[in-house]
Amino acid sequence: MPLISLTTDFGDLYPAAMKAVILGINPAVQIVDITHSIQQGGIREGAFALYSLVRYFPQGTVHIGVVDPGVGTSRRALAIKAGYEGEEQFFVGPDNGLLIPAARSLGEMEVYEITNSELMLKSGVSATFHGRDIFAPAGARLSKGTLIEAVGPRISDFVDLDFENFGIDGPFIIGEVIFADSFGNVITNIPEEVVLKFSSFGSQIEINSRRISFVQTYGFVREKEPLALIGSHRFLEIAVNKGNAARQFGLKSRDQVVVKTV
Repeated sequence: MPLISLTTDFGDLYPAAMKAVILGINPAVQIVDITHSIQQGGIREGAFALYSLVRYFPQGTVHIGVVDPGVGTSRRALAIKAGYEGEEQFFVGPDNGLLIPAARSLGEMEVYEITNSELMLKSGVSATFHGRDIFAPAGARLSKGTLIEAVGPRISDFVDLDFENFGIDGPFIIGEVIFADSFGNVITNIPEEVVLKFSSFGSQIEINSRRISFVQTYGFVREKEPLALIGSHRFLEIAVNKGNAARQFGLKSRDQVVVKTV
């Protein structure tokens, strides 16, 4: 059974319009909602949500991502084939970096601009809802076997985005928040292997000058006590056992995080 995932900042109502278009083109497809609760315009958060889950989807999955503050402007619409031969997945969405970390994580990547109007909604394309009018129909047709080369020309000057803009300065690791989940856990862009070069589980570290325990999981500290760990996404995570770290530390997306070993 073909599979399409959806990642948007739409909240309610609008995802249903995308699903209606998809099912009208490919009624056999199974649709998986990754999330529709990305902060409005939160391109990096949307990119992380897709990046953190894409490796668990099967070959042939089409991922449609729509966090698109530039809708209706000159920004391009993209379709991407990513992964090694026989393991490819596909991505459809705006050219603003949203799709790139997830696609790149699968290996080889081919990026195309969607220009073929035959793959778009037959009733026309609005200036404000490309999720319904371009991305949903293009993704649905890819899920039915349309070759990606049919969407338009291959390009190399797409908007890039990665999570690796962290730095090391002596005993300090300087990164940023890339996502805060519904539990209030704060996920940084500092990778597991970097943290473990400086610290070991059971030690103390300072995060933004606040000393906390670096442990393997939440239950290793008392209730309401803050901690740091390596999350399932393999990045440094700041949490509070049965509490809300985003609120307690006052952190949100793009905020700086300074880690010091003690």
